[in-house]
Amino acid sequence: MESNLHQQLMTAEQISNLLAKDRQYVWHPFTQMKDYEQRDHVLIQRAEGIFLYDAWGKKYYDTVSSWWCNVHGHGHPRIKEAIHKQLHAFDHIMFSGLTHAPGITLAERLVQLAPEGLHKVFYSDNGSTAVEVALKMSFQYWQQVGNTTKTKFIYLEGSYHGDTLGAVSVGGVEQYHALFKPLLFHGYKMPAPDLRAASGHTLADEAIVAEQALAPLRELLQLEAEQIAGIIVEPMLMGAGGMIMTPAHYLTELRKLCSAHQIHLIADEVATGFGRTGTMFACEHAGISPDILCLSKGLTAGVMPLAATLCSDTIYAAFYDDYTTQKTFFHGHSFTGNPVACAVALASLEVFEEEAVLERIQLTIRALETALHDSGLAALPCVANIRQLGLVAAFDLYEDAQRKMPFPPEKRIGAAIYEAGFEEGLILRPLGDTIYYWLPHCATPEDVSDIVSRTLRVLNKVLG
Repeated sequence: MESNLHQQLMTAEQISNLLAKDRQYVWHPFTQMKDYEQRDHVLIQRAEGIFLYDAWGKKYYDTVSSWWCNVHGHGHPRIKEAIHKQLHAFDHIMFSGLTHAPGITLAERLVQLAPEGLHKVFYSDNGSTAVEVALKMSFQYWQQVGNTTKTKFIYLEGSYHGDTLGAVSVGGVEQYHALFKPLLFHGYKMPAPDLRAASGHTLADEAIVAEQALAPLRELLQLEAEQIAGIIVEPMLMGAGGMIMTPAHYLTELRKLCSAHQIHLIADEVATGFGRTGTMFACEHAGISPDILCLSKGLTAGVMPLAATLCSDTIYAAFYDDYTTQKTFFHGHSFTGNPVACAVALASLEVFEEEAVLERIQLTIRALETALHDSGLAALPCVANIRQLGLVAAFDLYEDAQRKMPFPPEKRIGAAIYEAGFEEGLILRPLGDTIYYWLPHCATPEDVSDIVSRTLRVLNKVLG
């Protein structure tokens, strides 16, 4: 990978001035800014591979892939070449009434890679907008085929689909969403099949967890199916809700229920797509195809904003008519199908193929499993629910793990781990008191071993 080591470090005065301006002008996401009244954010100056480097030259493992986005590592030469080449041709153009080769070719490649039956691609610019497109597309479809009572959506407890109001309406994380309820449309919240509730690790145990979550859903559908347009799920892995891992059996049965009751199955693979769970898309673990698929984050290897919502020919056909019928999907974004972003996404898919990425990461996945098992992590009295799916792993911290007694919220243990992680060269951004890894595909088995060892040092330092 091309080196950035020649880049000059900033002076102490430059660093101080920048951080003072950061505090004065910038409002960071998901951040109580008062926390930074007397301390600074870590100022990153460059990145390469799995590492971020701050303005003082210290390096950190990017164990969360820069908010679950980065795929091939920072600064991949193929990605940078694609940006340069496309900018040399042209930058952004409108995607309504005009088109371009990167957008066309990327749509073709996504259709070829996606689960069977998804043949149309609608572009937007981030995960939230991909979900907004899916919800509006589903709603309008039912209106235009005559099932006008189908106006509601089902979502799962602990789910997260973005922060725009439509996405928040189908979000199940109260901490993020409760305040905005007066602004939201009504949906049906159903229990999630959380594998942390499984008594063991067999397929039978997983099936029990799945069926417990499916039972109330089946009851709801018996009563309300005519009111429901779709159900939206994060297949196999619910990220922001606490790295909740779910059984494939749930997805398999959900596909059957949606087909039987004429309900759209919307798969939000914004976070789980592009190899993160060990397969190109998480739906592959269950061998199912959704009616609508939402993609972003890793779509461009985490380098540029771009999203795509894929749908079936059946859905597309309900919008395809003479203009006078007003069946057009009146939705779009200024940066829809940005050609530079599309070129980057194509380059990322080429890297997947040429570097046999999905095959290569299997070694890292196994190394992660071994490191979690052999490191002594499970023996710590505050650690419980160690879990893994592909390149994602997580565990929960308790004051008493055996009795599942949580730490008092005011202790902010997860935040303490985050701060201590910097000293060990780790970006360990928690979800409450859940600590997780969301590793980029460039991570090696040696990286994994080092990351877990450093994490143990952090835990011992903070928890004693």
